[in-house]
Amino acid sequence: MADLPFRFPLSRRSLIRAGAAGAAGLLTPPAFAKDGAKAQTAPAPGETESHGLSTFGDLAEPADFKYFGYVNPNAPKGGTLALSPPSPTYDTFNAYVLRGNPATGMSLVFDSLMNQSLDERDAYYGLVARKVRISPDRLTYTFLLRKEARFHDGSPLTAHDAAFSLNILKEKGHPVISQMLRDVESAKAEADDVLVVRFAPGRTRDLPLNVASQPIFSRAYYKDRDFEATTMEPPLGSGPYKVGTFEQGRYIAYQRVPDYWAKDLPIARGQGNFDVIRFEYFGDSQVAFEAFKAGAFTEREENIARVWATGYDFPAFKDGRVKRATSPNNNIPNIQGWVFNTRRKIFQDPRVREAIGYAFDYEWTSRNLMYDAYKRISSYFENSEMAAKGLPSDAEKALLEPYRDKLPAEVFGEPFTAPVSDGSGQDRALLKKANDLFVAAGCTRKDGVLRLPDGAPLEFEFLDNSNVFERHTQPFIKNLKLLGVTARIRIVDAAQYKKRLEDFDFDVVHDVMMMAWNPGEELRSYFSSKTANVNGSRNLAGISNPAIDALVDKALQATTREELVTCCRALDRALRAQHYWVPHWYNPVHRYAYWDLFGQPERQPKFDTGVLWTWWYDEDKAKKINFTGR
Repeated sequence: MADLPFRFPLSRRSLIRAGAAGAAGLLTPPAFAKDGAKAQTAPAPGETESHGLSTFGDLAEPADFKYFGYVNPNAPKGGTLALSPPSPTYDTFNAYVLRGNPATGMSLVFDSLMNQSLDERDAYYGLVARKVRISPDRLTYTFLLRKEARFHDGSPLTAHDAAFSLNILKEKGHPVISQMLRDVESAKAEADDVLVVRFAPGRTRDLPLNVASQPIFSRAYYKDRDFEATTMEPPLGSGPYKVGTFEQGRYIAYQRVPDYWAKDLPIARGQGNFDVIRFEYFGDSQVAFEAFKAGAFTEREENIARVWATGYDFPAFKDGRVKRATSPNNNIPNIQGWVFNTRRKIFQDPRVREAIGYAFDYEWTSRNLMYDAYKRISSYFENSEMAAKGLPSDAEKALLEPYRDKLPAEVFGEPFTAPVSDGSGQDRALLKKANDLFVAAGCTRKDGVLRLPDGAPLEFEFLDNSNVFERHTQPFIKNLKLLGVTARIRIVDAAQYKKRLEDFDFDVVHDVMMMAWNPGEELRSYFSSKTANVNGSRNLAGISNPAIDALVDKALQATTREELVTCCRALDRALRAQHYWVPHWYNPVHRYAYWDLFGQPERQPKFDTGVLWTWWYDEDKAKKINFTGR
């Protein structure tokens, strides 16, 4: 799990991403019952009806599926799963607004209209909604809700609650969520169990799934509460867990709801098996690892290659009480790197940004600090068919040609690829390329100090809230100094870090971008000029380019996978040529370690380790190893 500048609550894939196909046509009026409430009868003429949604309409599970193939439907309930989140602290349970640093895992508390399959790249199946009806023009989605849905206090969860949730998230939710929902024209309850959502013409392809995956709040609960306020009052939800014991900033424990209303539905069978899911917070990664060794938490995904290679020599691992495992990472990896804030004058010339990147010796870093356990990232769609390769195809050229005057010439050649060094840690050839780029950008050097064309020295700061990357950054800084560039590292606390990122008050920051297999609204969040100056947005680089805006819009309107792939390849070329970042690396496998307390299904899901949702506590194993930790 990567450390993000801000976090949404832990979800099926720890993302808010979705998609659905869009088209244009005539709206068919819905059928109504005599009392004015919409009838749950047959679909109206021209409407289609489905038990789920996916980006391009493909669902692997039939309407009468019994449970997902990656679960044990008879998994026992009980025990505790203890984890440690990447965030060092939290100060609010309100996880869907801009204010505060939310507790990890709050989505365990809330249900949504639909939930995601971990076996499919972009497929959601009915949870609170048993079915959805789609108008011929795909601008009206009617969700038919399950009448048995309940909040934890026993009150009914109705379409009124779902409509309230969508409307308040659009109005007052975190900017990322409100941007996702901006093309929702209306969300109204036409009966207690009928929710009608209407979209604006030209809406983005993924909007229906963004709607279907949002949390549902109790309208009555928020009648006398400020939705935007930070709060340590546990919220009323309807999901498989509710907030149990906690100590602000130190830990939070979620308690399984034994009479969870959806526990026997196919989408929930064999999942949510732990009585308690507990998150232990630590301010330092090494302290966290020591705590794991002592049993303070019981499963960790190991993202530090050095620890994986040399750290597992403690007694509990040697005698078999702690196990390690790897599994293929079939997802597009987290796209991480050092991102330049192009709102800063010093970073407005792409040649300066490119030159800085040549000072980072990845090959030396990989061999000496990371045991060659990772692969270098070059593309914004790494490890997928959407990554640009070779010369642009005719279809890509057709997308790029109208913007030739707004894009670097290299966009029409081979895509930019991160340089490969000689591994010496101080590759003279790459440093010379960096110097040549600085000179081409009009920089000069006096008394060993590189100066920008206006005479100001080129100096900047790497901002972070953790020292995890300090070992990687210091050699980078050393090479920059050889070029006359002064760079420093500043570590700040979590609250200050979050605030500075929201206000774009930084020079360079370590960022993580998460791309869906069928990218949708996240493209606008990361790369569009519409989000460049929206405080709290994910466009940390400040990207504001009409050509990139146009490519993003075309990707969001793609109606076939083939069309989307072409759009993303063209977008990838344009982004890489602008040098908005110095790319990092990714792990081609999941590495995780755990105390031998758990049962696991016969196979894990294709796109997740399954730990949180599909494992269960095995009491016999716990007794066998005499586990005395958490």
